[in-house]
Amino acid sequence: MAKAGDKSGTKGKKGLKRKATAEEPQEAAVAEDGATESGVQPPKTAAFPPGFSISEIKNKQRRHLMFTRWKQQQRKEKLAIKKKLKKEREALGDKAPPKPIPKTIDNQRVHDETIVDPNDEEVAYDEATDEFASYFNRQTSPKILITTSDRPHGRTVRLCEQLSTVIPNSHVYYRRGLALKKIIPQCISRDFTDLIVINEDRKTPNGLVLSHLPSGPTAHFKMSSVRLRKEIKRRGKDPTEHVPEIILNNFTTRLGHSVGRMFASLFPHNPQFIGRQVATFHNQRDYIFFRFHRYIFKSEKKVGIQELGPRFTLKLRSLQKGTFDSKYGEYEWVHKVCALFFEEPFISFQKYRMRRKLCILSFECLYLVFLTSTSLKEPISDRVFGSDD
Repeated sequence: MAKAGDKSGTKGKKGLKRKATAEEPQEAAVAEDGATESGVQPPKTAAFPPGFSISEIKNKQRRHLMFTRWKQQQRKEKLAIKKKLKKEREALGDKAPPKPIPKTIDNQRVHDETIVDPNDEEVAYDEATDEFASYFNRQTSPKILITTSDRPHGRTVRLCEQLSTVIPNSHVYYRRGLALKKIIPQCISRDFTDLIVINEDRKTPNGLVLSHLPSGPTAHFKMSSVRLRKEIKRRGKDPTEHVPEIILNNFTTRLGHSVGRMFASLFPHNPQFIGRQVATFHNQRDYIFFRFHRYIFKSEKKVGIQELGPRFTLKLRSLQKGTFDSKYGEYEWVHKVCALFFEEPFISFQKYRMRRKLCILSFECLYLVFLTSTSLKEPISDRVFGSDD
């Protein structure tokens, strides 16, 4: 009996504590209302003192509440500074200093030496004699075959069907277990100019192979962030059969010229502007973002756009000469981890440490395999990168 009484007593104390904590914000609110009604406002105290740290709060809910309040305070201070600067600029008028250019990853990036001048004679000669010259000279019209990997699932099939509505004169065929080396001769005999293969993993599309026929080249892309039409919010109506326009952004390097010309050769030369549809391939930090929009001119200065879908992101993995041949093919460019370690100028510290460790491990393996008979005591990683000390 005594134990039961003790338990009930402890429960009662807990209940009183909960009621007290619940009544505290109500009393604070009443006190604030009374202060405002009487017309005397309490002195404003600093919500967050200089030595205050939100991470020291043990209670998760309280910590989250204080963090949201801190973010709101930061937003208010930032907005106040922005309004103050705007008033100063309006007061100065024409004498106001120019707006500072914000620092971004793109404009702070190291200049790439492979960026070519559009008026370069050597580049113009190479493009006039490459595999896409017949298309850009309007001697051939594109005819595309779209297929998938073996036994595709519904999401991949729907992506192929929606791509066929974006790319004119494209045909979707099921793979039926045929190898690409058998499909390519059949495509050439039926006058197809390009072959698109969409691969999948775990029922989601994760790769795209684009092969230009009959003589290549072949590009392999990693595909991510796939969104079908039903998954896009505020999308427009289904696209019409008009030939869309095409926009290629930031394909400025030699490799970018080759990839951009591959995408351009998928679409006919004569876009039908009455359809007001545009397909965009935007290259940013070596990622290619694909979007499909419909636009309308609201006035001479304003344009409204409406996304139609689908959308996805591509990352180039390899560029191969000739048609698809994974065993004996000659590769023009291959994505490598160690090359990224030295080429990418702006990466996070965690990525830097991870890539540095990978390179160190690879060099250590070479050291153990090829230099076991030597008397070198210093590890090769210390000689190449320097010790952490």
